[in-house]
Amino acid sequence: MKTRSTKTVRHFQLKLLAYANSYYIDRVADLEKALARKPRRLQIDLIGVGEIPADFALLIRSLLLERSPKTTIITNAFSSLQGGSVLVWLLGDIRLIRADARLFFRQVNASDFPEAELSGTGKPMESKYRDSDLEIDPEEADYARMLQGIEEYLPVRELAGRFISVPLLREFGLVGNAPMDHFLATAFGKSDLSNGPPNEPAGKCLPMVNQTARMRKGRNRSRRE
Repeated sequence: MKTRSTKTVRHFQLKLLAYANSYYIDRVADLEKALARKPRRLQIDLIGVGEIPADFALLIRSLLLERSPKTTIITNAFSSLQGGSVLVWLLGDIRLIRADARLFFRQVNASDFPEAELSGTGKPMESKYRDSDLEIDPEEADYARMLQGIEEYLPVRELAGRFISVPLLREFGLVGNAPMDHFLATAFGKSDLSNGPPNEPAGKCLPMVNQTARMRKGRNRSRRE
């Protein structure tokens, strides 16, 4: 009787395109179907020179957060990432990235996009702003919310507007964790984690792990000091 390999990784490709809303609408629907099958491991491959729009990145985030706890998400960056693509990549339980790839996101202030609030009577409070005073771009508001998601992993204020290289990611504890790399190689098989992009030699993708809790603790400690 044939048995199912425990090392099988299902691949899901997300192309990083500019002005391709119809593409992301279809891929988000496909991702939802893929997660509904509750695969043991699902690898999201990110490749291209564009970026995932903030609204779609937030939608993907909601799908990944609601997935089965039995599903391990692997995010593999074959290209440099910007904007919403950064958030999607950070959401992986295991993260892979091309050795010379970089991350980039710009700064947007969430305070520039006020949300409607209810008064004590249960009715919406009158806005402090007038159309002539402030022109609000919904896409920019989504970008600001997307940055809040990135803030769970990286200090947005310090890094926004700068290229983030793999060595810098290593300083944040996201790359080069030797004990964890050994664990991943043992648990998933070296071939699963060392296959680089089609035109790159094997071993060029560096494994990353989600260490959000440890990073938050370190950052909170440094702020108190």
